[in-house]
Amino acid sequence: MRPQIWQPPIELSALEQSIVKRIKRAKLFTFLRQYRDQLFDEEFQAELGKLYADSAKGHPPVAPAQLALATILQAYTGASDAEAIEALIMDRRWQLVLDCIDCENAPFSQATLVRFRTALIIQGLDRRLIERKIELAEQTKGFGSRQLRAALDSSPLWGASKVEDTYNLLGHALKKAIGVIANQQGRGLAEVANDIKVDIVAGSSLKAALDLNWDDPDQKNLALKIVLDAIDRLETFVQAQPENTEHPQVRLALETARLIEAQDVEVDAHGEIKLRTGVAKERRIAIVDEEMRHGRKSKTQLFDGYKRHVLRDLDNGLVRAVGVTRANIPEASVTDAIAIDLKFQKVNLVELHIDRAYLSSSLVQNRTQELTVYCKAWQVRNGKRFTKTAFTLDWDNQTICCPNQVTLPFAVGGKVQFPKHICASCPFRERCTTSKTGRSVSIHPDEPLFRELQQRQLTPAGRTKLRERVAVEHSLSHIGRWQGDQARYVGSRKNLFDLRRTAVVHNLHVLAKIVTNTTEQSAT
Repeated sequence: MRPQIWQPPIELSALEQSIVKRIKRAKLFTFLRQYRDQLFDEEFQAELGKLYADSAKGHPPVAPAQLALATILQAYTGASDAEAIEALIMDRRWQLVLDCIDCENAPFSQATLVRFRTALIIQGLDRRLIERKIELAEQTKGFGSRQLRAALDSSPLWGASKVEDTYNLLGHALKKAIGVIANQQGRGLAEVANDIKVDIVAGSSLKAALDLNWDDPDQKNLALKIVLDAIDRLETFVQAQPENTEHPQVRLALETARLIEAQDVEVDAHGEIKLRTGVAKERRIAIVDEEMRHGRKSKTQLFDGYKRHVLRDLDNGLVRAVGVTRANIPEASVTDAIAIDLKFQKVNLVELHIDRAYLSSSLVQNRTQELTVYCKAWQVRNGKRFTKTAFTLDWDNQTICCPNQVTLPFAVGGKVQFPKHICASCPFRERCTTSKTGRSVSIHPDEPLFRELQQRQLTPAGRTKLRERVAVEHSLSHIGRWQGDQARYVGSRKNLFDLRRTAVVHNLHVLAKIVTNTTEQSAT
């Protein structure tokens, strides 16, 4: 059954006015109370109502507008699902927003809130929470330009799951499988582990159970062999069971253990099992969250988990789109998803301010002539000799001209080799090259863009434009304050939901300023 339209009072009652007066901080509660009817108008409520099956049976569901407001307040306050239900009974600010002042029971249960969040994620309507705030901002301010000037940047988001070394990863996967089997059989984990002869996972610590000298390389290799032998015994036990008793989680845990073995373990020339030198590209670092990865924000800043990406509208401060990627994936990969979000908003991106990590993105590589990219150029070095920028490139005729006015054709993505006899007699040879074969110049496929960026930052106006990107760093900082630096959920999709609702909180603050400024201008 589809929910009915939620129609709470618009005007503040005397009791609500007294509550509003006492809210000195956390002004978002007041703003949501005053503008909830516009944020969740009948059309948007009907759209959210499609989360529920259209059936004549059953009780009417809780109004999704109420659940959406609770979801936003969770992002604003950092409340868990259980804390949100408690706040609806104990905190008058929450009651003010959700129209349940002095209620003895919350208007919905924790399970209802969880189901609503799951439905939002499955149907992708968490994206609409961002879009709805943008729509209201455009209506309120009166700006509706389809020409978007935006800045894109990222920050680390540490994973919620525990990062473990190879020994504990293998032991954790082993223990997880044993736990499922024990639950199936209605027995204790230690009893099942003893039957399968994998007692090392029965205790609270794998390394304590092994009781070896971890400073001795031979002992560490022995520990690895003991754990792998335990996995072999478990696999043999599982294969001997009837097919109809096999549990998919047991099979998944074993597959995870074998993946970790393939990534982290090797056999040397003497047949000795030991840890592999180096880190596999897609190395699994946690059992609970399979998507977490090692990553780096810079040469010195390492982290484990995800990257969150934010696209800020430079003209009004609203966050237009967000994205979450694994920590080891290049930043540029997120732009396909962000482009889809912008397509739903029906805006035309005309300026994109980014750092160099996004230069290989689809937004840049497939850009139209309307789009201007602003980014700090790569620094071109060649000691005290001529850099590539000293060579003139004619893109219409695809020729390159050296400082001595020697012109040769070039191919994009190729390398131009100036003849050695010409370079040998060149008056600029000492300032150009020491190579006996002559000077060579590589032509990058994005060379025109690189040249454009280099030329732009040579002018005061160009450098001023480059500084506009700082605004998105401020938005990332604000979002980080509400969301925190550690992920709330397991998996990139749930953390994208969390980032989207946090972006809604950011946009609501921007919207509150827009409304205040508009009201003040009208008054004058």
